[in-house]
Amino acid sequence: AAAAAAAAAGATGASRARRARAGVVRVTASAEPGPGGRMTVAVSGASGFVGTRLVAKLLAGGHEIRILTRDVNSARSALRQSLASSPSGTVTFVDPSQWSSAIVGCTGVVNLAGEPISTRWSPSIKAEIMASRIKATKRIADAIEGCAPEQRPSALVNASAIGYYGTSETATYDETSPVGVDYLSRVCQAWESTAEESLRDVPGVRVVLLRLGIVLDRDGGALGKMLPTFQLFAGGPMGDGQQWFSWVHREDAVGIIIEALTNPALAGPVNVTAPNPVRMGEMCASLGRTLGRPNWLPVPDFAIQALLGEGATVVLQGQKVQPVAALNAGYKFKYERLDDALQNILR
Repeated sequence: AAAAAAAAAGATGASRARRARAGVVRVTASAEPGPGGRMTVAVSGASGFVGTRLVAKLLAGGHEIRILTRDVNSARSALRQSLASSPSGTVTFVDPSQWSSAIVGCTGVVNLAGEPISTRWSPSIKAEIMASRIKATKRIADAIEGCAPEQRPSALVNASAIGYYGTSETATYDETSPVGVDYLSRVCQAWESTAEESLRDVPGVRVVLLRLGIVLDRDGGALGKMLPTFQLFAGGPMGDGQQWFSWVHREDAVGIIIEALTNPALAGPVNVTAPNPVRMGEMCASLGRTLGRPNWLPVPDFAIQALLGEGATVVLQGQKVQPVAALNAGYKFKYERLDDALQNILR
């Protein structure tokens, strides 16, 4: 019996290895359907800060996930913890040669792919920031359009960012506000237009544009970068502290994405931010209180500009954004206030 079991295990391993070389790897465990019925969701950008938590949440609900990735092995490594903590549902890893076939029959598609923007912007980096978003979105939209109507996903939930609005210390933005005029505004506008225009004449597909704010959690994003200096008693605001900081807990970011997949009331732009934005100075004061650390050492503008160049815009300028569409659609935030969010994250 032991020999038979070993042989079976070896055969399974060999089969999995063949699928890996072909660009598809499946990890399966039995699960009861999640509330509202079992979904099949294709996800690009699944190995990122938001994507990893989204995968874990969908798996916990017993859903099937098809990971659209450029590198199967890298994605498997990045998602190892998500898979281990949520041993239900079904996961398939798919390389670009099979993205189109993987999208067929899905309930919805979530596109979070894009080159990181928190870096120094050289002309080549700026080109890649734009191109990475446009190419992935166009490829996915074309695959959705190419599906037979009865096998076509009913929703494309496509990432964008609150950078769409530009920056201001005085204005308040909601989903009806006009596009800004800076570089990130142009990126977001092109990103959103690619999704909308590609599927405008495709019946039965709802396009949701996730204008993501500053997503907070311990192990990444803006908070992950700020924590070490505060823990060393050297924390403080970046710049003058007056720039707006429109934040959202990662649990609510993922919650809105799942709401967008399942709630027909959500379509078009959706601000993924908590209802109570704060200024950078308030953010740092709250972080200091939560950690029991001082908030006394600001990082001057010139130091950030020397490090990031034009990319310093992301840190030194902000916008006050309200999640009107999500609230109108009935989404209930778990964390509406920054103090509560930080206490949950850092407890």
